[in-house]
Amino acid sequence: MASADSSAEAWSRSDAAWDVRDRIAAYPGAVRMPLTDLELYVVPAFLSADCCSRLVDRIDADRIPSPVIADDPVPQYRTSETCYLDRADPAVAAVEAGLDMLMGIDPAHGEQLQGQRYAVGQEFKPHHDFFHTDQQYWREQMAMGGQRTWTAMAFLNVPARGGRTHFPTANITLTPRTGNLLVWNNLDDQGLPNAASLHQGMPVEQGLKYVLTKWYRERPWRP
Repeated sequence: MASADSSAEAWSRSDAAWDVRDRIAAYPGAVRMPLTDLELYVVPAFLSADCCSRLVDRIDADRIPSPVIADDPVPQYRTSETCYLDRADPAVAAVEAGLDMLMGIDPAHGEQLQGQRYAVGQEFKPHHDFFHTDQQYWREQMAMGGQRTWTAMAFLNVPARGGRTHFPTANITLTPRTGNLLVWNNLDDQGLPNAASLHQGMPVEQGLKYVLTKWYRERPWRP
C-alpha cells in the first residue's frame, strides 16, 4: 500500500495554490463563492456559445461510457458518457490554452481535456476528484503525476430540467449556464485532500447535459 502524503508534498501544493488563486481573482468577472471550507470560483461566460456548440458536436461524435478511478468501481456510480478531446483539434487547443492562462499552471500538469454527456436519468453520484492515498490505485496515479490539485469544469449547455452540480458538504448547488466555468481546489489550506470538495452531477430530468472537465496534477501528467 502506498503511503500517505508527506508534509513536504502537502506544503508544496499549498504554496503553489497561491499563484492559482491570484490568477483567478484577477480574471474579469470571476467570483469566489462565500464558503468557509471550500475554495470555489465561478467564471461567467468563460466560453462562447459558438465554442460550446463545437465542443458538443465533438463529444457526440466520440463518446464512450465514463470511467471511474477506484479499486472497486461501481458501474452505476457514474452513468454519463465521456469524450477524450484531441489537443490537435484547433477548437480544443484554444480552450486548453484559455484554461491554462486562467489557472496559471504549467500546461504539462494538465490531464487531457474531457467532455461528458448526460442523458435523462444519468448522473455522477457524490465523489471527490482528489485521489485517496490509502487505495491501491494511488501507486499508479502517483507515478502519473501525483495528486489532483484543481478542477475546472464548464457547462456547455442548459438541460431542459435537472443536471445541477451539488456540493453537499459545502451546501451549495449550481445550475448549468452555457459557457459558465466552475473552478475548485480539491485540497485544503495545508495542501491535503479536502473532504469538503465532495460534489455530484445530479440526475438530468429532461433533455441532455454537456460539460467540459480539466484536472490538474501536482506534477507533470504522464499517462
